[in-house]
Amino acid sequence: MDRRDDGTESLSRRRLGGDLSARPTTPPASRTRPRRQRRLALVVLLGAAGLAVAAFPLRATWWGGWVLAIAEAGIVGGLADWFAVTALFRHPLGIPIPHTALIPANWQLMAARVGTMVGDRVLTTEYVTREISRVDIADFLALAAERMKPGDLESAVGAVARWAASQLPPDSALDLVAWLRRLLVTRPVTPLLADMLELARRHGWDQRLIEALAQMLAEALERPEFREAVGDLVDGVMETYRQRMGTYPSFLIGLASFLGLIDRDRLVSSLSAALRKVVDDPDDALRRRLSEAVDRLPARLRADPELTARIEAAKDELLQSPVVSKLLQDAAAGLHRALVADLAASRSDLVAWVTAQLEHARQTVASDAELRLSLDRWLKAQAAALVERYQDRVAAFIERGVHALGPEGAVRLIEEHAGDDLQYIRVNGTVVGGLAGGAIYGVHLLLRLW
Repeated sequence: MDRRDDGTESLSRRRLGGDLSARPTTPPASRTRPRRQRRLALVVLLGAAGLAVAAFPLRATWWGGWVLAIAEAGIVGGLADWFAVTALFRHPLGIPIPHTALIPANWQLMAARVGTMVGDRVLTTEYVTREISRVDIADFLALAAERMKPGDLESAVGAVARWAASQLPPDSALDLVAWLRRLLVTRPVTPLLADMLELARRHGWDQRLIEALAQMLAEALERPEFREAVGDLVDGVMETYRQRMGTYPSFLIGLASFLGLIDRDRLVSSLSAALRKVVDDPDDALRRRLSEAVDRLPARLRADPELTARIEAAKDELLQSPVVSKLLQDAAAGLHRALVADLAASRSDLVAWVTAQLEHARQTVASDAELRLSLDRWLKAQAAALVERYQDRVAAFIERGVHALGPEGAVRLIEEHAGDDLQYIRVNGTVVGGLAGGAIYGVHLLLRLW
């Protein structure tokens, strides 16, 4: 059967990493074993032929005829089994005899049947549940928690975190900003903001958050393009404020702006100085007011629908602002730089915090037997649910893997893994054929003597 190379087959091979039929599936030493066994089968068959040649002149004697019968039957049995074994993989002697080369002719059907068998009979929810129930996950968790050392845990966390940071592409900050924009557009931000603020207060991160945001804004204001964008925002806010005020206050603000008393550059400089003071002075009044506002804000966000509506409206307006887009990009880039710098330090705050959380979880698992049992039940339930959810996908994946082998690859795979047994079939055919021939000839002799 000619090997077909249609688009589906090529796609399957590309997904699985190339042409699997051209890959060695076993080490070189194991690939030479079928050759040795093939030579053994040939030697046994030639031995039977040699025995027949030697016994032929003595066929007139009872024992010569008996030996010749054994040899002839052995030759027939060996040749028959050679034909049967060869017919599985190829046409014997290249002759296209019907119902030969069975594996190349049916490899696509084999792939489908293997996938169906795995999906319907092996990877079933009942089977996986039964097998998982035999595993004591709770005992495994206890043993792992007892043997795990904090130093090993910290080393593992550091290695994983540094590897993850090294895999971040250069434009990861832009990707993060795009993802945040999509997330903020599609979901209400108020509940998330309240939860984040409460979490920050609970762990004492609010002060560090205020300081980090002030530092980021102060550094951003030092760049001319961002400073210009903030100036435009100040002008827009002032214009909106003037439009909402009465005639007299609006006239006074316009006059102050004309006389230079209200200047955008002066306002931006004042904002930058105030942010620097927030960063440098822990007792700064603005910093204290910001901290107090953060303390009160979660409760207000949950209880005040008008505040929630204003925040959502402001969110929608800010997401359309180029200033906010630039600010988000700068924040993401700053976060990336801070992450890389922290992980490059000899003592990483991020690694230390993650390690502390994992160490607390480890101690809890080691000391709480009820928790281990709950985890045992939960993990087993999740495993069964995963099997039920992805059963068809796994079966299809296996089917594509077998299909990607191609006819030659399927033949090579079976020959390499079952070649010894297949060649011993030929040896056994010669031996069993000889024994059967000897037994039949013995019966013939007994009947003649009878």
